[in-house]
Amino acid sequence: MTMPYYVAPEQVMKDRADYARKGIARGRAMVAVRYDDGIALVAENTSSTLRKISEIYDRIAFGGVGRYNEFDQLRVAGVRAADLKGYQYSRDDVDARSLANQYAQILGQVFTHEMKPLEVEILVAEVGYEADGDQLFHILYDGTVMDERAFSVLGGDAEAITARIKDRFAPGLTLAQAVGLARAALAGDRTLDAAGLEVAVLERSNGRRCFRRLSDAEVGALLGA
Repeated sequence: MTMPYYVAPEQVMKDRADYARKGIARGRAMVAVRYDDGIALVAENTSSTLRKISEIYDRIAFGGVGRYNEFDQLRVAGVRAADLKGYQYSRDDVDARSLANQYAQILGQVFTHEMKPLEVEILVAEVGYEADGDQLFHILYDGTVMDERAFSVLGGDAEAITARIKDRFAPGLTLAQAVGLARAALAGDRTLDAAGLEVAVLERSNGRRCFRRLSDAEVGALLGA
């Protein structure tokens, strides 16, 4: 009688984590940076149709890196959950923290119980009515949630990008400074122009729906400012 092949649980988790990290590292990174009127979200993305950054609800945005089809399914699930909660209760009851917790449960469940983990990292950002209310929740492939304050970096080469942002970040940046900082951090020694970037903002001063996507012309003007 042959014995079943045994693999230690620790090794299974390590293999799944390595698999997810390698898949995420193959994609391009994105950065979220707080500025004086909200949060700027900047992703390296040459596609004009496949979006890494999207609106979830009035004051909440979603960002994803890794496998597009996987993080887009999570985006759709978040939109539905936010719409349902806003309809059942109040629009003010929809918040980034509860959405981040839901995403963490989904990612953790898949990572623990499924054969293949989701090869994604996601960001849930919320702009507050005041600067102190801004929130950035970075959720990893295994469901780990990181509450980040000034900026957040997702995707491949995150350590190097984080180091470049730390060297230049200061509170009270303008939008042009925040986008320029994000572009420089993503580019490193390369050159990135407006056509290679996807940029959106959550603006406190933008009324009820704070999310706004910037055109290539607007990004170019900001980078040239």
